[in-house]
Amino acid sequence: MPLLLKRKSVIPGFGLSLGFTIFYLSLIVLIPLAGLFVKTGSLTWHEFTQAVAEPRALAAYKLSFGAAFAAGLINTVFGLLVAWVLVRYPFPGRSVIDALVDLPFALPTAVAGITLCTLYAPSGLMGRALNAVSGFFGLGDVKVAYTSIGITLALTFIGLPFVVRTVQPVLLDLDREVEDAALSLGATRWQTFCKIILPTLTPALLTGFALSFARALGEYGSVIFIAGNKQGETEIAPLLIMIRLEEHQYASATAIAVVMLLASFALLLTINLLQWWSRRWQTA
Repeated sequence: MPLLLKRKSVIPGFGLSLGFTIFYLSLIVLIPLAGLFVKTGSLTWHEFTQAVAEPRALAAYKLSFGAAFAAGLINTVFGLLVAWVLVRYPFPGRSVIDALVDLPFALPTAVAGITLCTLYAPSGLMGRALNAVSGFFGLGDVKVAYTSIGITLALTFIGLPFVVRTVQPVLLDLDREVEDAALSLGATRWQTFCKIILPTLTPALLTGFALSFARALGEYGSVIFIAGNKQGETEIAPLLIMIRLEEHQYASATAIAVVMLLASFALLLTINLLQWWSRRWQTA
């Protein structure tokens, strides 16, 4: 009986690869996060609750999580639409639009923030146009910059590529023959989309939403310019952390960061469970 030759791997063996992986993740991720909890542990429970539950911090949490969640939902809907157009419809300039989707990845966040603030300020191009339209219909002035709407707009801008690039490969791999079969059996286009296409895209959409939400939650550079940073109204949690660091209240800053970190973990865990349930439901 011929001897079975052990297949050689291109990269080092499992033990060495796993050791390097754990070492790298510990160095880059686990140790910094552990330091965050260690620094927060220097506070007493009363000091911790006072730092994370003050009205200013609660307002910052509400704005940061609310705007990030809203931006994630907007990106999920319109990111699916953009990905659908780029995959399903050939048209002149499609490659240019496809490249523009990645612009928020390459553009410095400060540049994006200054650009959005310049456009949507009351004296800006879009700001004047919105006020002209609202004035025509008797709605009064419409403010985007220096409001929560402006913050959501900035977070939507930086989070769109995550949804598009997550959904696009799934759409490319989707078997068009299944759709044609459903249509030939009498299903409407809406029924085909809701019962065949959308369930297949749901895990990718949830992943894109999670990535967009997580990116928006920690965004700083593109938001501070358009937010106005008014305490209790347009002050985001990352900015409050920076303020506490500038005041040399390092433990309070890390306490606020821990709250955001734990809340983000809880939401991402929920989304991962939904993804698992969605995949299990599809294969059932």
